[in-house]
Amino acid sequence: MYMKKVLFLLISLFVFSNNMFALEESKIKEIMQAKIDTVIGILQEKTQTKLEKTKKIFFIMDEVFDYKVMSQIALGSDWKNLSNKQKEEFTKLFELKLKNSYIDKLDLYTNQKIEIDDLQKLNPKRIKLLTYLIGKDDKYEIEYKFFKATETNWLIYDVNIIGVSIMQTYRQEFSGYLKNNSFKDLLVSLSGSNK
Repeated sequence: MYMKKVLFLLISLFVFSNNMFALEESKIKEIMQAKIDTVIGILQEKTQTKLEKTKKIFFIMDEVFDYKVMSQIALGSDWKNLSNKQKEEFTKLFELKLKNSYIDKLDLYTNQKIEIDDLQKLNPKRIKLLTYLIGKDDKYEIEYKFFKATETNWLIYDVNIIGVSIMQTYRQEFSGYLKNNSFKDLLVSLSGSNK
């Protein structure tokens, strides 16, 4: 259970986006390795506060994911029924939810390593990067799923942890909630959980 919480912590490091960064296909492994190594170094730093660490980590990892696309996947078919203003509000609240979840788990990190294994092209617009979280006694598979955002930019839209999609997990959660509640209720719930 402890390792799974740490796993979520480390995955959450990469779920923040501003899309001002161009990640070429040929550079994915190299850049992801550099970012992961930098983040691990920050986590191992003993003199910095939790707030200082999170600010540095968010700054480093902001470029890697397409947060709007992730929000759309997490909300599923309900996304198309929203106004642009509602989409923007949901995206901001969903991002904050993930960031708060990461901050809450920051203290769980105890020198686990992330090993990059293989980059596999699934089709012309989809790639997955296979990595492993390695602890003292456990090893977990993590897949980062990239899509071709532009001709020269690949961004992550989902992460699979031991075969379980983070975005599909949220999609099931939100879909179940919206069967009995309104979208406004969901926004209120997300806003409340982010305080």
